[in-house]
Amino acid sequence: MRVGRFIPLIFALLLVSSVGCKAQDSSIADPALSRQIEILVRGQFNVPADMDFKITSRKTSAFPGYDTLTVALSRSGRVSSVDFLIAKDNKTLAHLESYDLTNIPAQHIPVDARPVRGNPNAKVTVINFDDLECPYCARMHTQLFPDTLERYKDKVRFIYKDDPLVEIHPWALHAAIDSNCIAAQNGHAYWGYVDYLHSHGQEVTGPDRNVANSDAALDRIAQEQGRIFKLDAALLSACIAKQDESSVRASMHEAESLGIEGTPSLYVGGEHIYGAVPVEQVWAAIDRALRAVGEEPPPAATATQAAPIGK
Repeated sequence: MRVGRFIPLIFALLLVSSVGCKAQDSSIADPALSRQIEILVRGQFNVPADMDFKITSRKTSAFPGYDTLTVALSRSGRVSSVDFLIAKDNKTLAHLESYDLTNIPAQHIPVDARPVRGNPNAKVTVINFDDLECPYCARMHTQLFPDTLERYKDKVRFIYKDDPLVEIHPWALHAAIDSNCIAAQNGHAYWGYVDYLHSHGQEVTGPDRNVANSDAALDRIAQEQGRIFKLDAALLSACIAKQDESSVRASMHEAESLGIEGTPSLYVGGEHIYGAVPVEQVWAAIDRALRAVGEEPPPAATATQAAPIGK
């Protein structure tokens, strides 16, 4: 699971609006009403006591019977504006976020040139942001392959993207780079490498947890995979030696932009599933995605349970 990306509720609220100072319309003139609004907002959203609160504008909204009320929250020179809705009779305050249904980022995750497992032409895609050193990812991987692949056969395709948690997994980035070197030549070889690492993670980590030894083991396993699938040895060796992080870093940035806070992180037809949840939850999401595209899921079946992992 990722560390360092969790955001307290109030800061999540602040992120829905632009940060910075700007000209505002006149604020509410009634001090008593202003105080009531401040008390409610501070209590409802756990606004820290050292954060300044100021109502900066009230103007007509797009919702009949309501005005838009803008509140400025500031601390240490940083000012964030948050919009609320206030009833014309000043008796109701609401916080509303709007979303663009025509452009949901999770439904437009680029997967070009990524190795595919399953039917390349399947209507439903399962995208997994994966960390090759993550034990929870290994657990999810064993649920997807073979269980989920066997259950859905040609109805679903599986695609992995890189999200190594470099803060806590010292060899995950190197593993992702090596896997991409293999993928550049042969998608089946890529899946063989991923399968091996997710079932032999402790072998790579080693008893001494020496990162240099882990990196050497990763390169050795990659070279062995290259020989099994008859890859161009010179090309593979050059790619491994170069250790170009750019594509992996780009995938990590994409994961962050999607708000991913840990691995494994699956998107089933755009529906987000976070953590090593029981496989039945994954299957339920796949069934929903299949029905949405007009395909009937396989009959219900009992699956081997995996203990859910909380945040």
